[in-house]
Amino acid sequence: MMTWPAARRATQARWAAPRDVLHAEWTKLRTVAGPGWLLLAAIALTAAVGAIAANAASCRAGGCQIDPAKVSLTGIYLGQAIVAIVAVTAISGEYSTGMIRLTLTATPRRWQVLAAKAVVVGAATLLAGAVAVLASVLAGRLLLYGHGINPVHGYEALSLGTGPVLRAAAGSVLYLTLIALLGLGVAAAVRDTAVSIGVVLGLLYLFPIMASFVGDQHWQRHMDQISPMTAGLYILATTNLKSLPLTPWQGLAVLAAWAAGALLAGGLLLSLRDA
Repeated sequence: MMTWPAARRATQARWAAPRDVLHAEWTKLRTVAGPGWLLLAAIALTAAVGAIAANAASCRAGGCQIDPAKVSLTGIYLGQAIVAIVAVTAISGEYSTGMIRLTLTATPRRWQVLAAKAVVVGAATLLAGAVAVLASVLAGRLLLYGHGINPVHGYEALSLGTGPVLRAAAGSVLYLTLIALLGLGVAAAVRDTAVSIGVVLGLLYLFPIMASFVGDQHWQRHMDQISPMTAGLYILATTNLKSLPLTPWQGLAVLAAWAAGALLAGGLLLSLRDA
């Protein structure tokens, strides 16, 4: 029969387990060089591509069909691929080295492992995304103003103090975080690094290409509405919102549904299969 002190220690250990799992996953992420360098690359490339796009934009006369926020955040299209790779390798890397057996032995409740990885990878991506987006907006503000995208030609100054721009910026950070969670869920289900990356990048980039080959505009519109990247990136738009198949937040919700579905499938397969 378990004594009261022993029962108390067992209860405390059970309550402390989630914190310990989080600490273990955070230790893995920060002590491996790859994820850190990849996140730094995501920040640099996102900001650089955004700056290049802003520098290439020009409007010396009024009436140009340019969305300043969307132009400045063009780098999201590239940065998302790196973020997805970071998320995939966070779990598939353990399968390739066999470390997943040790992880699952230490934490028998497998859903806790995936949940902890989601929190750690999501938080790291959220931070990196915030830095990347802030740098992109600042670069866009400076470069676009010098290229005629300014109040003189009827454009508001690109500023986070403007509601639509703040929504686009905050939404971009959430978009990158959801891409990371999507990648993590796919990797938990697929296990193999190369195949997981291929699946995630296929969902992101091939889906819109396939939609473009659909001749019927009605069906093409529906495919755009369910495409994780196309729908999710509606969050970048600050002009001509009525022309979009979905509102910006509805589009981001579509991506959130994809991420949730991937995590659910990954968690289920992680629980049912042998390591």
